[in-house]
Amino acid sequence: MLKRMLLGAAIAVAAAMPALAQGLPRNTLVVLRAIDSDRYDPHRTTSRGGGEVIYMLTDTLVSLDWDLKTVRPGLAREWKVSDDGRTYTFTLREDVTFCDGRKMTADDVVYSINRWIGRTTPKITGPVPWRAGPVKEVRATGPYTVEYELTEPFSELLYQLSLYFGSVIDRNAAERLGDNFGVQGFNGTGPYCWVSWTPRQELVLQKHPTYAWGPPLYQNPSPQIDRVIWRIIPESNTRIAALQTGQGDITQYIPYNWLDRLRRTPGIALSRQENYLWDFFIGFKVDKPVMHDPVIRRAINMAVDRKAIAEAVFFGAGDAADTILNPTALDFDPGARPLVAPTDPAAANRLLDEAGWRRGSDGVRAKDGTRASFVLYGLQTDETAQMMEAVQADLRRVGIEMRIQLWDATVGWGRLATQEFDAFTMSYPYVSAGDALNLYFRSGNRPTPNRMNWADQQTDRWLNDGRGALTPQARADAYAHVQRQLQEANVWLPMVREQLWLASTRRVQGARAHGIYGVALYKGLDLRLTQ
Repeated sequence: MLKRMLLGAAIAVAAAMPALAQGLPRNTLVVLRAIDSDRYDPHRTTSRGGGEVIYMLTDTLVSLDWDLKTVRPGLAREWKVSDDGRTYTFTLREDVTFCDGRKMTADDVVYSINRWIGRTTPKITGPVPWRAGPVKEVRATGPYTVEYELTEPFSELLYQLSLYFGSVIDRNAAERLGDNFGVQGFNGTGPYCWVSWTPRQELVLQKHPTYAWGPPLYQNPSPQIDRVIWRIIPESNTRIAALQTGQGDITQYIPYNWLDRLRRTPGIALSRQENYLWDFFIGFKVDKPVMHDPVIRRAINMAVDRKAIAEAVFFGAGDAADTILNPTALDFDPGARPLVAPTDPAAANRLLDEAGWRRGSDGVRAKDGTRASFVLYGLQTDETAQMMEAVQADLRRVGIEMRIQLWDATVGWGRLATQEFDAFTMSYPYVSAGDALNLYFRSGNRPTPNRMNWADQQTDRWLNDGRGALTPQARADAYAHVQRQLQEANVWLPMVREQLWLASTRRVQGARAHGIYGVALYKGLDLRLTQ
């Protein structure tokens, strides 16, 4: 059966890609992926598909090492932070050029940061200007020196500046192309340069010929591959067949049920990033009937068998989550772990009984005229549907009814911005504990992304203390308080932590999964092709 499935998929791949039927072009890397991006403008997209390419097209002031915690140089070879934590002074490399050959200077950094936060003319309205921090002014104090002044300390700044949103771009290209920047063309300082984009099919990059300033986490600061083709193959079996038949070189989009098979496939190498941060969870609107009751939220956490769901849905490519943050994340608090409600359906039943939630004739509990029934919204994917159906069955066993409504992404994000639902499910990347906590639990972020409507003055104070901390220990202490508070309140049901694997063929050497903001290949450096 498996051989027939592979053969059919391979035939489909060959028909879809006749140009590659006789083998891949020399020194050209073909990256296979599931979805495209809306655009490739670092200041106007938050998609993983966008980030994958943007990291190759551009550079950021700083980079993150393989541990996804240690900040390393990027376009800035060094930096200093003022004693009050409000001013960062970056000393830039002097050997950096854009793809068109123009030298990069401090003015380019200033323009790019200002464009990110909406302070250029014409103004760009981007989705995440807050990630740049409370900016007072970014100024060039010399050809290769930038002062980044904040209105108040922002302890997350360097980590945020490592994300592709902080990419440095060419002002001339951005102003010439306008809304079509990152759609019809691009000019950055990255190891690869824009050639062409055919939406929903492929995007082509070529080597930046003078690039020699890759982040120090790589052994070789220069690209070794002449051309990179990012090819879209939405159907998972067809995508894997393309990899196995040599019509593609590398992918991080591995169907969960294929991972074990690929381990046993000759000629396929796998690389895993152990520090990857991409979590699936269910969030509860704490001000809604039913969800307002902390007993219900704790009982849900106790009733759901997350380990069984991770094994059944992710086939070993996901880990059951027992805390709201991944233990590998920067500033994770081990003290929050003992506060986790253990999986124990019998104890969940006892807890609900003692709290006065009585079963009705249909098996659903009720209390004071309110049924233990709630509506969950989410985006439609195969794994989401399977996980939510399993959660629904687990909750039914303890007398709680969950009604599932999943939406296509074209309308789903709009639905998730409403107050129509009681709970929601989502997955997301993050770069640190502070990144995740400030995003989802700050009261000022209601109704989205704080879809839980969690509004607690003490939470806000601790978050502010963490953001404004002047030492790593002070930051970690503040965020530890938040983690313990939220864990005790059971504001979320942590579900599964997705693993990141990178599969490559034997002609690819040096493949290693990075994982920053969900991106495996990052800059694509250290990669070599044997033929």
